[in-house]
Amino acid sequence: MARDPAFVLRYLAEVEELAEDVLAVRQQIVDLDVKRNRNREALRALHKDPEPEGKAMVCFGSMFVELPKAKTKEMLQKDQEHLDEEINNLRKELRVKVNRLFEAQGKPELKGFNLNPMSPEEMKLINRILEG
Repeated sequence: MARDPAFVLRYLAEVEELAEDVLAVRQQIVDLDVKRNRNREALRALHKDPEPEGKAMVCFGSMFVELPKAKTKEMLQKDQEHLDEEINNLRKELRVKVNRLFEAQGKPELKGFNLNPMSPEEMKLINRILEG
């Protein structure tokens, strides 16, 4: 079977576009994870601070603002929750994009890639069963 050069070129362009999408999502996850780690470090520093009341300097873009520590903690915790949610959404999106890429390449779908972790309740039930 002779391959049409235009078909091969379209196929390669499609696979490359899908691969770039996968790499872009992975990079977004890494960037958000770095931000999440910075927030975690800031929350820990506020938690360890011997003076719980008072104000903390917070960087917003290119300027620093002095805010009450309680308000700063609240903002950081909300940002952490938002980042966790966004990272989880990107991971779900990544699974779909990787499967599309593998499908376009003619590779079989990854097995075990769509697994979800067990909830704490499920783990308790499993432990009860295993203990007898």
